[in-house]
Amino acid sequence: MSRFFTTGSDSESESSLSGEELVTKPVGGNYGKQPLLLSEDEEDTKRVVRSAKDKRFEELTNLIRTIRNAMKIRDVTKCLEEFELLGKAYGKAKSIVDKEGVPRFYIRILADLEDYLNELWEDKEGKKKMNKNNAKALSTLRQKIRKYNRDFESHITSYKQNPEQSADEDAEKNEEDSEGSSDEDEDEDGVSAAAFLKKKSEAPSGESRKFLKKVEDENEDSEDSEDDEEWDTSTTSSETDSEEEEGKQTVLASKFLKKAPATEEDKKAAEKKREDKAKKKHDRKSKRLDEEEEDNEGGEWERVRGGVPLVKEKPKMFAKGTEITHAVVIKKLNEILQARGKKGTDRATQIELLQLLVQIAAENNLGEGVIVKIKFNIIASLYDYNPNLATYMKPEMWQKCLDCINELMDILFANPNIFVGENILEESENLQNFDQPLRVRGCILTLVERMDEEFTKIMQNTDPHSQEYVEHLKDEAQVCAIIERVQRYLEEKGTTEEICRIYLRRILHTYYKFDYKAHQRQLTPPEGSSKSEQDQAENEGEDSAVLMERLCKYIYAKDRTDRIRTCAILCHIYHHALHSRWYQARDLMLMSHLQDNIQHADPPVQILYNRTMVQLGICAFRQGLTKDAHNALLDIQSSGRAKELLGQGLLLRSLQERNQEQEKVERRRQVPFHLHINLELLECVYLVSAMLLEIPYMAAHESDARRRMISKQFHHQLRVGERQPLLGPPESMREHVVAASKAMKMGDWKTCHSFIINEKMNGKVWDLFPEADKVRTMLVRKIQEESLRTYLFTYSSVYDSISMETLSDMFELDLPTVHSIISKMIINEELMASLDQPTQTVVMHRTEPTAQQNLALQLAEKLGSLVENNERVFDHKQGTYGGYFRDQKDGYRKNEGYMRRGGYRQQQSQTAY
Repeated sequence: MSRFFTTGSDSESESSLSGEELVTKPVGGNYGKQPLLLSEDEEDTKRVVRSAKDKRFEELTNLIRTIRNAMKIRDVTKCLEEFELLGKAYGKAKSIVDKEGVPRFYIRILADLEDYLNELWEDKEGKKKMNKNNAKALSTLRQKIRKYNRDFESHITSYKQNPEQSADEDAEKNEEDSEGSSDEDEDEDGVSAAAFLKKKSEAPSGESRKFLKKVEDENEDSEDSEDDEEWDTSTTSSETDSEEEEGKQTVLASKFLKKAPATEEDKKAAEKKREDKAKKKHDRKSKRLDEEEEDNEGGEWERVRGGVPLVKEKPKMFAKGTEITHAVVIKKLNEILQARGKKGTDRATQIELLQLLVQIAAENNLGEGVIVKIKFNIIASLYDYNPNLATYMKPEMWQKCLDCINELMDILFANPNIFVGENILEESENLQNFDQPLRVRGCILTLVERMDEEFTKIMQNTDPHSQEYVEHLKDEAQVCAIIERVQRYLEEKGTTEEICRIYLRRILHTYYKFDYKAHQRQLTPPEGSSKSEQDQAENEGEDSAVLMERLCKYIYAKDRTDRIRTCAILCHIYHHALHSRWYQARDLMLMSHLQDNIQHADPPVQILYNRTMVQLGICAFRQGLTKDAHNALLDIQSSGRAKELLGQGLLLRSLQERNQEQEKVERRRQVPFHLHINLELLECVYLVSAMLLEIPYMAAHESDARRRMISKQFHHQLRVGERQPLLGPPESMREHVVAASKAMKMGDWKTCHSFIINEKMNGKVWDLFPEADKVRTMLVRKIQEESLRTYLFTYSSVYDSISMETLSDMFELDLPTVHSIISKMIINEELMASLDQPTQTVVMHRTEPTAQQNLALQLAEKLGSLVENNERVFDHKQGTYGGYFRDQKDGYRKNEGYMRRGGYRQQQSQTAY
């Protein structure tokens, strides 16, 4: 017997405490004769016994409903949370799923969710408008759903092939399962509702029919209002206290009535009824959307997508019938600009409104002055699109900016009567009086400078090893073309200061580029053409050297600010050095005296100075001036921070010394990748220069205790090479230089040459020079000469005399060169020898001390310095008392004897200290 009809529910036992009488129903009694009286609490909350399957499936459907609601409002974060809960709930229901099979509604939500996420992922504009959490959740959920759906691939495929049939089967299955589950529950308790209410179910009264019909209608309505994936939901109708007792009994009976098994006709009727209701629902929805669109025509309401932030104050365009005049357009422009910078303002919408305003002004022929003013504001809005200073412009915004500046320049060149300037006040603007020159407030130079900075920022934030970097680099041609146009415009209408600023921008885009055309013309001048024809050809394509000379000289003469002039000088020196004009570059650097006060300049100028000095050193190396090259590169290379000093990256150890803000500032100072100087080439040039200077010097002062180091870094590399337990073939550039140095020490120039110039070193370093063959030839000659000097220093004590012809054959140098080298060594007193001209031999004089004598001299010098140090320390401790007085020149005073302890000896002739 069911416990509903025996002892009552928990709510009934609780309600009995309040004094109400509980009436029990005897088993087998007639339900119609004895009414079942329930308390008010029992009527409000009726206890339902459900199977484990219903409980698990209801939990799944509730989670699915939450996911679908989140999908409607584009809340991906909520979708991710609920999807994880859904997976856990499905795991709990695994035993039931294994028996019954995977429910269709579960397959449907997996398929729909995956399609929804793919649609969001492909919507690039929508992704940009997502907040950070939603974007992160979208990526995470997309990966999870794709991985999760692999286990249900066959089910999802069959569902996608026929989704409508799947939905219908699922609905029928839901109905049958709900009926079956109610049967099972009732049979388990021993009494079924059909058997208990047999008479009533066979022939219900007329009034009962009304109530039953009402309940069925309510159940059907509730089923239509819910999603297709809901398994089985029951609706309860609230009854009023004023109803008849019999009505209460009938309604309660209808809850436990078993539905008659559905025949084929009933199924067809139910399916047709469901289709009709779905069609009506769709018609109502489309009608409501049409009405909303009609309301939107008035401009008062707008339908927005869920999840997209609303613009708080969107400026309205002109109402119908409004006369478009200058005053109206300017007023509208100011209204749009007032929202600029406010919280919640959609910057993209602002730009669109300004572009629409330009079209309206052009359609109504309001003149170029108004269009120019609006264009200035469009470009400024494009620059303000990214509120963060560190972020760079997106490609579409960058292209819009370039097009807008070109359009603005077209208007300014086509209308010479338009004057623009930042010194023009808004009150004194002339936008509509065409009899007088039009005056517009705005500075085209500021826009171009900002454009150049944005281009640099784009290049800094792009991966230099990607194709995207190459595509962005192609835009430099457009940037340079715009700068040239602004330069021509300002040369006509700009001030001297503005011309200097735009000249500097042109210089900054020219100084680092090697002019291959001019270099080719210099190598192969046209034959058979007159001088005037050559001049004409050069004028048609102006060399970068001529251009730099003209722009820099104007700045030298006209500029009043030190910064622009300093940058121009450094760029000019860099350009000279890049094209191997060593003496012009050196003279300009020495005359400028920049090295005296460059430490007071701002960091970008200091970076430019470091880059110029490095290029100057590389230029000296190409000319064979190893000492000048070493001196120019010494400061950069000896610091160990060449990468940081050249603005080509930050060192990891220095990152710990600065906070996050300082790091951002440092990163903004970095030079774009296409301006970088090869650091390996730089180090190789420095080490080879140091080798050519240091090895002969070490050989000449091998036994000198006071020998100084020319290059600490080179000596460090030598020590590293000596500490290696196993010496194999050199691999890196440094190892090649160390191996070459050891060979040069022995006077073996061929081995040194093979280590410095080989296929590996050519690929890493020497092929990067514009005239690689010329550099390699110069290097071979330098190695031969310095190896000769090293050989003479090392083995001069072995020879009494040596023939210059023998030396010439050994080092493959011509006789005059050998004669010149030895003569210089003798003149500089580096080699104690003399030349015997008739026999062409070098006669050694043997005046150098032997090794034993050198050691004795060193010991004597060290003992003398030790005695002096001891006396100095002793005098410092004793002050002016005790010991011997020292004479400044003659050492110990003679004939003085010991002095009395008590003070300085008074001299009668001395009257003052």
